[in-house]
Amino acid sequence: MINELKDIKIFAGSTGKEFAEKMCKYLNSTLGKSSVKKFSEGNIFVQIQETVRDKDVYLVQSIGMNPNDEFTEILFWMDAFKRASAKQVTAIIPFFSYAKGDKKDEPRVSIRARVCAECIEVSGADRVVTMDLHSPQIQGFFKKPVDHLFAMSLLSEYIKTMNLNNLMIVSPDSGFAKEARMYSEYLDLPIAIADKTRRDHLENAKILDIVGNVEGKNIVITDDFTISGGTLIDLAYELKKRGAKKIYAVLSHVLLTKEGLEKIENSPIEKIISTDSVKNEYIKNNDKIKIISVAPLFAETIKRIHLRKSVSCIFEKLPYKIIKNSF
Repeated sequence: MINELKDIKIFAGSTGKEFAEKMCKYLNSTLGKSSVKKFSEGNIFVQIQETVRDKDVYLVQSIGMNPNDEFTEILFWMDAFKRASAKQVTAIIPFFSYAKGDKKDEPRVSIRARVCAECIEVSGADRVVTMDLHSPQIQGFFKKPVDHLFAMSLLSEYIKTMNLNNLMIVSPDSGFAKEARMYSEYLDLPIAIADKTRRDHLENAKILDIVGNVEGKNIVITDDFTISGGTLIDLAYELKKRGAKKIYAVLSHVLLTKEGLEKIENSPIEKIISTDSVKNEYIKNNDKIKIISVAPLFAETIKRIHLRKSVSCIFEKLPYKIIKNSF
C-alpha cells in the first residue's frame, strides 16, 4: 500500500488534525507538516512546511462550529497548495456547514452554498469529498467532481451492535423521510414520520403530528445534524406521550452548543449516536453522546480515488476494515 499511495499527502486545517491523523493511521502514512496562525485582529495565516510539488494533496477541514473562519482557511489552503505546484488538490470537508443555504426561498437572500462552492473551486480545489450534505443537489453547485459519502451504513452497523429489540425508525420531518427510509430498509425496521413546521430562522420547530404507531416501540430518530437539540427533544417528548419506550437519536453530524447539550442531558433521549465529522469540544467525554469515526471511510475513499477505483462499491458492501477501525 505504501508504494501505491506514495504520492498522496494528507494535510490538516486548524480543526481537522485529529480527523486527518485517523485517516493517516488507516492508510499507514504520515500527516503533512503545516502551520496555521490566527493574528490578534482575526487574520488567518497558513503555511505548508514541506514540498508538495507534483503530489496529490488532500486538505482535511470541516466547516463546522466556527464556519466563517474554517471556510476562509480552506480557501487559503487551496491557494497555497496550488502556488506550491501540487499536482491535484482535494478538499476533504466532512461537514459542509453552509449546505443549508441551498435555495432562494425568500426574497433578497443569498444562495450561500453556491457561493461557497464557487469560492472553493476558484481558490484551487480540483475535487471535493464531503459527507451527508443537507441537500444532495448542492453537488450541482460545483463544476469539479464531488464525492458525496454517507454515514448511514456505519451508523446502522453500530445500531446492530446495541442489540435493541422492538425498534422503529422515526424521521423528524417529511424532508428527511427518504434518508430515514434508507435506515429502515438497511436495518429491516418499520418507520414513522413526524410532521413539523418551522416559521423562522430561530432554530425552533413545532411538531404537529406523527404518522405511524410508536406505542410500545424503542425508537431511533434519524437526522442529518442538530445544533440546539430542539427538534429532537420536542419529538422525543411527543413520542413518549404516544407510548414509546426508549428513545435514541442517530445523526450524521453533531453541532450541539453548550446550551443544547444541557437540554439533551435533561431530555428523554437515552443517547445520541453520531460521527466525528465536526470537532466539537462540548461533547467530549459525555455519556449521552457516542461518536463513531468516519475517518476510515474518508481514508478508504481517497485511496480508491488515487488508485482510480470505484468509490460507490464501498456503499454496496461496507468493507469490514472500515467498520473495525470506526467503532
